[in-house]
Amino acid sequence: MKSIRNEDVPSSPDYRHLSSIAGIAIDLRYATPDNFVGRDLYSPHDCAWLHRDAAAALEQAVAWLAERRPGCKLLVLDALRPQRVQEELWAALQGTELLGYLADPVRGSIHSFGMAVDITILDEQGRELDMGTGFDDLTELSHPALEQAMLAKGAITAGQIANRELLRGAMFQAGFTGINSEWWHFDCGDRVQVRASFTRVL
Repeated sequence: MKSIRNEDVPSSPDYRHLSSIAGIAIDLRYATPDNFVGRDLYSPHDCAWLHRDAAAALEQAVAWLAERRPGCKLLVLDALRPQRVQEELWAALQGTELLGYLADPVRGSIHSFGMAVDITILDEQGRELDMGTGFDDLTELSHPALEQAMLAKGAITAGQIANRELLRGAMFQAGFTGINSEWWHFDCGDRVQVRASFTRVL
């Protein structure tokens, strides 16, 4: 598997900084204590990067959302996650029932190739749309696959699902795919192909 050090990403033409993508907001939660581990995992590394293919797809999502919900904006919560951070997260969850929410570092997270984003939507006032849970809520309430069951139980509302569907609409039409367990996570392209042909960031 090809690899590149996180420190060398800025000098590679294969990556784009999130600041180069017009129309998004950025709040990388793993660069703050506001995540399920409760500490900053990224400093001193700059992880506000995506592979250029994912960055181009994100620009398509921005354009789609701007057309349908003017004033709303995509908020990137996580983008490039170096392999070393994935290993830290994996270690932090050992012995818990939460390991299923994380890609085994041996196989590699799609985040570590710069080909996945965790993302939500800000409304016209700059507030996060109500998705029924916050980011990194590792419970069944976050599972897109269980939304109708959660709605039937009264655990989430039709409005919260509609907000998630707006996010999925923006991302899916741009070529991203979702996963069954996290409403905020989207991969750019096929996971198997990404792992086989893209460069992993260490």
